[in-house]
Amino acid sequence: MLGDRLKDLRSSINKTQEMVAADLEISRANYSHLENNRNQPDSETLLKLAGYYKVSTDYLLGNDNVNKSDPTEDIALDDGLDGHKPMTYRGKEIPDADKEILKRILKGLE
Repeated sequence: MLGDRLKDLRSSINKTQEMVAADLEISRANYSHLENNRNQPDSETLLKLAGYYKVSTDYLLGNDNVNKSDPTEDIALDDGLDGHKPMTYRGKEIPDADKEILKRILKGLE
């Protein structure tokens, strides 16, 4: 369960095992063992993983099926289009030129 959750979370942020391991200051081999369910994390590593992925330890361990890392913060569209808040699509930031196009499209819908 833990390994599958870690793989899914890592894939969702488009990072390699090596990148995540470096961010967490653990070896890539150690991280790989966690993803492949060869090792179980100690409590310190489990907390690091939960913090890194912004999920609960219960979610990682399979005790809770609600992934709270989904970035569904309620932000006014105007704030994003005016550059006050970052906007992303499929994990990549939307360039300002594309934001202008979106504003024109939305204005046409009024």
